[in-house]
Amino acid sequence: MTNSHSAVLMAKHARLDAQIRDEEHRAAPDSMLVAMLKKQKLRIKETLAQFG
Repeated sequence: MTNSHSAVLMAKHARLDAQIRDEEHRAAPDSMLVAMLKKQKLRIKETLAQFG
């Protein structure tokens, strides 16, 4: 994996983390959305671990 690809994945991971945090702090968080975002974040983390 190239450094630029890794950087893109890390940026996506950070964005997902922020989205999850924002959604969880809403008055009525969408649990389905949070679960979907967490799965995406985990896939990115696994990809980074695999190549990094």
